[in-house]
Amino acid sequence: AIPKWKELVRMAEDCGIRQIALENHGMQLVYNPETLFRLREAVGPMVGMNLDPSHLFWMGGDPIEAARVLGEQGALYHVHGKDSRPERRTSSARFVEYVAVGCGHGSQWWKEFFSTVRMAGYDGDVSLEMEDLTMPMLEGHLTSLRVLKEALVL
Repeated sequence: AIPKWKELVRMAEDCGIRQIALENHGMQLVYNPETLFRLREAVGPMVGMNLDPSHLFWMGGDPIEAARVLGEQGALYHVHGKDSRPERRTSSARFVEYVAVGCGHGSQWWKEFFSTVRMAGYDGDVSLEMEDLTMPMLEGHLTSLRVLKEALVL
């Protein structure tokens, strides 16, 4: 993948692109800070992370520590507001459910997360991803927005 990413970075530079934010999703080339740093070592600082806490939850990672480490390296390029929780039914084909923000991890967790994200130097947008299938879409958005609004108060 490294030769292809070197080519992609060159092409992006030629187009005036300054950053490429890769979402940390399992079974991808970049799925946590360590794998991102390996890619950055090979292709340079154009690539950074789009930190999605929901994926680190189900992979057993710590999104708050990830934000700290990414911030230390200047590699936190974007943040998602998205939550998940383990599926408790043993008969389910899914082991994790994406849920509205606050329905997997409470507002106190989200306050600490966004405080850490800010201390890590990120002051950009937070993209809400609402993939909760347990409630109507509008209700899920409003639930998520209430928690995000509380957590993002400066």
